[in-house]
Amino acid sequence: MKVLVLNCGSSSVKYQLFDMRDESVLAKGLVERIGMSDAILTHRPTDKEKYRAVQPILEHTTAIKVVANALVHPEHGVIQSVTEIEAVGHRVVHGGEKFSASAIVTKEVKNAIEEYFDIAPLHNPAGLKGILAAEDAMPGIPQVVVFDTAFHASIPKYAYLYGLPYTLYQRYRIRRYGFHGTSHKFVAARAAELMKRPLSELKIITCHLGNGASITAVCHGKSIDTSMGFTPLEGLIMGTRCGDIDPAIIPFVMGKEDISIPELDSMLNKHSGMLGLTGLSSDMHDIEDAAAAGDERAQLALQMYT
Repeated sequence: MKVLVLNCGSSSVKYQLFDMRDESVLAKGLVERIGMSDAILTHRPTDKEKYRAVQPILEHTTAIKVVANALVHPEHGVIQSVTEIEAVGHRVVHGGEKFSASAIVTKEVKNAIEEYFDIAPLHNPAGLKGILAAEDAMPGIPQVVVFDTAFHASIPKYAYLYGLPYTLYQRYRIRRYGFHGTSHKFVAARAAELMKRPLSELKIITCHLGNGASITAVCHGKSIDTSMGFTPLEGLIMGTRCGDIDPAIIPFVMGKEDISIPELDSMLNKHSGMLGLTGLSSDMHDIEDAAAAGDERAQLALQMYT
């Protein structure tokens, strides 16, 4: 059985094609700069030379078709036809309270993904675009969604509620959801494997450290608390996200700077974190280099992150 896995961002598509008979990777790659005339496909077949192409790719439907064409290309492809692909798996960030496990894509599932656009505006729209594009490029092939929030469905109510009026939870389901669930689940299982002990007996703190970062308490294989919350903005200081702050800062800054809600949202999500602190970069390699060269703000940002 061959399974194509897609991770669709707002301007990118990461992919891997697996042969599930031995769980080997036949090919993997990345389409980046979607929406631009100089979009880039980087295709890496396992047993062939890397292939790179620059071309206009203005939306996700074209991007998925470019991926499909690369997989069946006579020179750098790894399959004869897309009909060899028996399932397509998608990573979608927010499944809210509706999903505690993976789901086969149906109209109802797509509607649910769209419901959470307003609380995962950087991620869910891109995920749905990827699903629709894959359906268009590979009609009839089953699509499956894996939600980042699903692993955290086991968090108890006392840990996922906020100290807000309970009616806000009842009306809008404002609560901690947690993210990076696929990563935390895998890392916990891998840690147990390396320790040669049953996961069901262990209490583990898992760390997902990247441009987005979170930590999770995993008790006997189940998530019981995590640092991210209603959105992926809460918790640790991240590449461009502020993480935890005093909520009173928000109206204070809005009043002082006379900025709108969208402008504030952009500041907190895209211009804060390590980038905002250093004024240099969100990339840890750049920040570590600057700190080593004596940059005081880079040094401070590393201390804060730690």
